[in-house]
Amino acid sequence: MRPVRWGLLGAGFIASRGVGPALHAADGAAVQAVAARDLARAEALEPVRATTSYAEVCAADDVDAVYISLPNDSHREWVEAALAAGKPVLCEKPLGLDADDVAAMMAAASASDGLLVEASWNRWHPRTRRYAELVQALDGPLDVRAWFTFAGVPHGNYRLDPARGGGALLDVGCYAVAGALVALGPDAVVESAEQHVGSTGVDLTSSAVLASARGRAQVVGSFEQPESQGLTVVGDGWSVSLDHPSFTSWREPSVLRVVEDGAERVEEFEACDTYRLMAEAFSRRVRGEGDPAADAWVLPLDESLAVARVLDSVSRAAVRA
Repeated sequence: MRPVRWGLLGAGFIASRGVGPALHAADGAAVQAVAARDLARAEALEPVRATTSYAEVCAADDVDAVYISLPNDSHREWVEAALAAGKPVLCEKPLGLDADDVAAMMAAASASDGLLVEASWNRWHPRTRRYAELVQALDGPLDVRAWFTFAGVPHGNYRLDPARGGGALLDVGCYAVAGALVALGPDAVVESAEQHVGSTGVDLTSSAVLASARGRAQVVGSFEQPESQGLTVVGDGWSVSLDHPSFTSWREPSVLRVVEDGAERVEEFEACDTYRLMAEAFSRRVRGEGDPAADAWVLPLDESLAVARVLDSVSRAAVRA
């Protein structure tokens, strides 16, 4: 089995901490090329070769798939470039700056008969997969609470720059919204929303109430509240909750709690590298191996589009302070 030879665009925190090491460790994958503005940072990921040219990696004959780990405002440009070069693409979340971006990238993937997947890495975690299985079987109406908050983004970070797709909603609120939509379904609408906007023009906190035929959800994403993550769904005689960290469990054991008719059971999950699970599943899909519903599962683009549409609706509906 020849490994899928990966080309990485970007060598920042996520690439160096998560993606690069995961690809080196993954079965059926290899780090072939890394492109970064700083050549030394690209070389630090230990690829076969390093470059400062994103276009070179996209066009390279010895690159089988491309991982895009660039700031949000660069996603669409390089997704479309990689797809045009015939490369399957795994792109950091959020896939686009808005739903129009996501729809355009989906159209590009369809036109080129290419594979495009949003790298919402927590979705590959066995606990997250189990959560989806449980809550989608719950009877409504459902009451969902989903939040991801932490205090403090360094000055000068792109997350504080509105032109680069900054803001808490796109950075961490997307986790909460995605978790809520797993329970409520893709047709959830925004009933109300609030945002606290900081001095640079990005939302430092976004909160919203979502609703669908299956129930309602309260979601929060924040750069200014104490560090906390939570995801809880309550139904008729049931509840399902993910212990902290609910979205970013990585290389550590995790727990899912289920209460049914007053009796609690705890489901435990071994420590795992979710970046590696994502890379291996995507690589199997590229090679045409494995079960698309199980070990070669990838996040469907229609789910990414549904999340993007809700994020857009939150921004449009928000009362700002």
